[in-house]
Amino acid sequence: MVIGFFRRLSSAGTRLYFMHGNRDFLVGERFAAATGAALLADPTVMDGVLLMHGDTLCTDDVDYQAWRRTARDPAWQSEFLAKPRAARRATVEGLREKSKEVIGAKPADIMDVNEGAVRRALSQHGVSRLVHGHTHRPGLHRLEVDGRRCERWVLPDWYGRGGYLEIATRKPRLVRW
Repeated sequence: MVIGFFRRLSSAGTRLYFMHGNRDFLVGERFAAATGAALLADPTVMDGVLLMHGDTLCTDDVDYQAWRRTARDPAWQSEFLAKPRAARRATVEGLREKSKEVIGAKPADIMDVNEGAVRRALSQHGVSRLVHGHTHRPGLHRLEVDGRRCERWVLPDWYGRGGYLEIATRKPRLVRW
């Protein structure tokens, strides 16, 4: 259903891009070919905008960063994919339950971006606009980095109201469903 929708969208001329998030890190070239989407590295600079999933900016969440390194490790991914489907589903369900418990016990500020990490990313890539998700706190944050006025746009999640960032004539606006 989702793949078909994306395929129709891309076939109609819409350029689609996909960047891995928390739970879809195993999506690869087969998905890209089936949907017509281009896979983006995290981070990617496109048209002068730094695009990131956003989780690497949450440097204070040490446990999550350790899990991210594990989940993105090609050896771990190969081992996981070699398991029977039922075993993979059981693992995923266990990980989701553990995630709910852990998130409930963490202070909210640990799960948000670290301002120093944001500043470093903008400085390192020499851009003044950053767009990311992950934190589920949509909005615009203005800051100054290296003498430049910068903006950080946080995308809404796909649960509840959801939405996206529209950039038309270089003027961004957050659109909610």
